[in-house]
Amino acid sequence: MSINAMFIHHDDELKYRFNEDHPFNQKRLELTYDLLTEIEALLPAQMLQARRATEDELLTIHQPSYIHTVKGLSVDHPKQQWLDKAEIYGFTSEDTPYFKEMHAVTSTIVGGSITAVDTVMSGQSLHALHLGGGLHHALSNRGSGFCVYNDASVAIAYLRQHYHARVLYIDTDVHHGDGVQWSFYTDPQVCTYSIHETGKFLFPGTGFVHERGESDGFGTCYNIPMEPFTEDDSWLDCFQETIQRVTAMFKPDIIVSQHGCDAHAYDPLSHQQCSMRIYKAMPAIIHQLAHQYCEGRWVALGGGGYDIWRVVPRAWSLLWLEMTDHPLLKQLDHDPLLPLPEAWMERWQQKAPVTIPATWLDNLTDWEPMPRRSEISSNNRKMVDVALQYIP
Repeated sequence: MSINAMFIHHDDELKYRFNEDHPFNQKRLELTYDLLTEIEALLPAQMLQARRATEDELLTIHQPSYIHTVKGLSVDHPKQQWLDKAEIYGFTSEDTPYFKEMHAVTSTIVGGSITAVDTVMSGQSLHALHLGGGLHHALSNRGSGFCVYNDASVAIAYLRQHYHARVLYIDTDVHHGDGVQWSFYTDPQVCTYSIHETGKFLFPGTGFVHERGESDGFGTCYNIPMEPFTEDDSWLDCFQETIQRVTAMFKPDIIVSQHGCDAHAYDPLSHQQCSMRIYKAMPAIIHQLAHQYCEGRWVALGGGGYDIWRVVPRAWSLLWLEMTDHPLLKQLDHDPLLPLPEAWMERWQQKAPVTIPATWLDNLTDWEPMPRRSEISSNNRKMVDVALQYIP
């Protein structure tokens, strides 16, 4: 198998953990690594260690006072001057509380996304995956939504500064990619696209179709807010049409995509009713667009995903299989209920508080259709029409 994609990682990323009861749990990375290793889809030659981002790189997005506060809160016993600023910068909430080594760990996550960018832009590989990244909610001066530094925004700023690239950012997390949108809201060389559950009902309460950019950046921001309880067919129909139209219009040099997998029906932090099918289909669509418009240049990041046992390992493994053109994907086309490896199942089931599905894709025979399916699909269709109304 030729190496057309690199897998960026660093053990320190496992330390990105707010507390033992927090839903953001990096054990999902361990589960995913182990699954890919078990099926021999992740080889040592494909793996590249992340570096730590420099302070100058962080400053392309984040304000100096914010970075200084993150540093001050990253020690065992923060001084009172930093504790006084914790609330101002978003670090006293249940969502994003400060933790030991916060600055160093999150700088490594940012560095991993920059490493992925350099790997692709240098020609070392066509694609790069950094599952530790995708912290898309962090703002320039505030931690938010489990995110301290916004690695996606810093990586895009790095692309603009060092490679002068025209960047399309695609966000498939169920929560709106607000931090990245606001970072480039006036930049005509960065197009941000986000498909997510509508902000009427879900954090962060943004991502409506009328958010289209400002000043020179007007018309380079696209939001596709989905109704609660959207199912596979409607989600994929909306995604495929809109992202193809947006990409054809913008004609990027590179795609940076965020792959939160929290629109799945099992995820506890959203109201969607999608299955693993969308996490096989969306990467395939993005992959095709990268080759059609960007000569293959594609950087993919992780993101949300809070059912760490039943959803995240399968979804993120499917992403890597797509990036590497792994033959298992063709087997899944013929047999959607192809079983997961027994050894992996046995290793993790004894530790899991829930029953791990035995197949790569979900067995939908027992899933009941949503009562308002036609109404939900119709409302989603209307949102697509509004979102695309200015694209020729």
